[in-house]
Amino acid sequence: MEKTFSLPPEKSGSFACRSYPNNNNNNNNLDNSSPKHTSDITISLSPQASSLKSLDSIPESPKVQEENIHNNKEETNEEQQQVTTPTATEGGDSIAATEPESSPSDLDSNINKLSEDIDRFLNLLSTATVGDERNPPPEIPVSIENFLKVVEADLLNQDSSKEPEKWLENSEEGPSLLQSTYRISNLTNSLKEFHFDLNYAKSFNRTSTVLQKAMTFLEEEFRALLDESRSCEVEPIVINPKSKKHSSSKDLDRTTSTACAVIPQEPGSASAESEFPGYAPEVVTNLNRVATAMISGGYETECCQVYSITRRNVFEESLNKMGFEKISIDDVQKMQWESLESEISTWIKTFKRCITIYFSGEKKLCEAVFSDYPRVADSLFSNLTRGIIIQLLNFAEAVAMTKRSAEKLFKFLDMYETLRDLIPAMDEVFFNESSVELKAEISSARCRLGEAVVSIFCDLENSIKSDTGKTPVPGGAVHPLTRYTMNYLKYACEYKDTLEQVFNEHKKIDNPSEDDQEGDNNDDNARNNQSAPQSPFALQLVNVMDLLDANLESKAKLYKDLSLSYIFLMNNGRYIMQKIKGSVEIYHLMGDNWSRKRSSDLRQYHKNYQRETWGKVLACLRDEGLQVHGKVSKPVLKERFKAFNAMFEEIHKAQSSWVVSDEQLQSELRVSISAVMIPAYRSFLARFRQYLDSGRQSEKYIKYGPEDIETSIDELFDGNPASMVRRK
Repeated sequence: MEKTFSLPPEKSGSFACRSYPNNNNNNNNLDNSSPKHTSDITISLSPQASSLKSLDSIPESPKVQEENIHNNKEETNEEQQQVTTPTATEGGDSIAATEPESSPSDLDSNINKLSEDIDRFLNLLSTATVGDERNPPPEIPVSIENFLKVVEADLLNQDSSKEPEKWLENSEEGPSLLQSTYRISNLTNSLKEFHFDLNYAKSFNRTSTVLQKAMTFLEEEFRALLDESRSCEVEPIVINPKSKKHSSSKDLDRTTSTACAVIPQEPGSASAESEFPGYAPEVVTNLNRVATAMISGGYETECCQVYSITRRNVFEESLNKMGFEKISIDDVQKMQWESLESEISTWIKTFKRCITIYFSGEKKLCEAVFSDYPRVADSLFSNLTRGIIIQLLNFAEAVAMTKRSAEKLFKFLDMYETLRDLIPAMDEVFFNESSVELKAEISSARCRLGEAVVSIFCDLENSIKSDTGKTPVPGGAVHPLTRYTMNYLKYACEYKDTLEQVFNEHKKIDNPSEDDQEGDNNDDNARNNQSAPQSPFALQLVNVMDLLDANLESKAKLYKDLSLSYIFLMNNGRYIMQKIKGSVEIYHLMGDNWSRKRSSDLRQYHKNYQRETWGKVLACLRDEGLQVHGKVSKPVLKERFKAFNAMFEEIHKAQSSWVVSDEQLQSELRVSISAVMIPAYRSFLARFRQYLDSGRQSEKYIKYGPEDIETSIDELFDGNPASMVRRK
């Protein structure tokens, strides 16, 4: 294979030539002297160089001759040096072996000529063969040293320049410093092939020194260009997390992004394709030119280190400005839940923004800066993003390791959904081997959160079982355990699909044996078989409801008044039904059969209450026992009225302090009582009032009219003891 050298395509004019390749080993090891094999390429030269003759006319091995300077020549009184042109081989051009000493200003003015000489020398050198005496390398021209001096002076001037970007562009006086750096890089690589020659070894050392200075300068300029992102303006970005009714407002706050933020654009729009995180397009172009020069010059490691460190620092600043900071596992374990809950909200916002916005912008930037080296771009992007993701995942795993408590369920589910739902977005950004590793890390963190969710939800059973208080709720009102459990289930079932997924993955269901199925729970099993909840989460929900029912029944027995125990069961049963009907998710999981069974239980509680409370009152209004020997006995009638008045007053006094907070249930109870009591009392008065003497006797025993009874019934279950209203 022929050996080639190249320059960046920034000069007009070109000719085909060959040179030795550049050694990109990510280090500065130049000890390898074995020749490399490369393919032909085209070199771009300046307009001045483009007028060179074809390769066939360039001498293959020019011989440099020197003439002695004689001080005794006629027609001259001054000392002088005379340089003869080298002999041409096979008729053609030649390169001067020595040149007169020039001042720096002369060198600057001759930079174009020096560049042409360097290109011509590299072209001649490309035709030489290592170890071939018939085709030896040409002698090294003085123009190389002069060229290096010019570049060194240019580098020294650029160090103190206030406009560092100027060195990237060509000028009328000559090629850019970047172009000169490419030439020095090609010189260094080509001279290395002939290191066994003493003169070539010296020139190699000289060009290597200047190349190192140039690369040090490029490294600083590369860092300065990258640092421009720190001054980018803050742009608003709206994150729309999945809304939950119980979520606090801070979860949905409009947030802003900083250093490496990208404004979301419509897919396919021109602006979406051209924008980079915090950089103008021209800055990205300059970054690409510098990175390409450094890597082609053998300084890939230094270039990648500068890029990685700078971009990582920018990422860290952006995460800090969003409120996310590194927190150790120990610190997470020690945090109070209120503080940790806030940190979780920040984590969710940060993770979403990194995956959906930051990483896509960073990938676009990385691919643009290292467009000539896709392997380098992939490696830098993977390493940078992997570090950020691992930092975020460490926090998620630390949260999953905290002590279980019921209030943590919803934030754990939010974190679980964040990790699950962002997998498609990751697929759009990561599509190499690193994606597989990152997905495995995310899956591991999600699994830990899922296990914690199952554990927390199952602890709800233990909470119900452990609530064994012996103090009944005043007035038979809804028990705090009922409120807590149903509200907890209502909020939890807003995550119905996620909980079903989590329980399917992490909950092991014990299959009961045939003997167990034929035990004392045949009725419950029949009910469950009719409603047929198949998913592990649905079964868990049924278990919770059954435990709650059993707990409420035991608490109802704490009331000495049996009627009040039925009011308690009605209150709690109605509250449960209202919550289930108000949640489509719970209703679907529990099934129609379960709801019908619960409604039937409520009707039975109502009947039991009415029978227990008003059955004895109605017994006072029956005809049986009032007649003696076919006539109404006044003493017995008087006792009936007295008994009715006493019982009704006692019921009114007690049950007006009882609590039925559900207005519909309260109305149903009052209507049902009135429907039984008012007609019976009115009929009793109509039939037996005449047997009592009018006046005081009548007022003594008939204390209430039908309207008074109705008014008193309407005062029941208000939670406030009321005085009986005397008849008007």
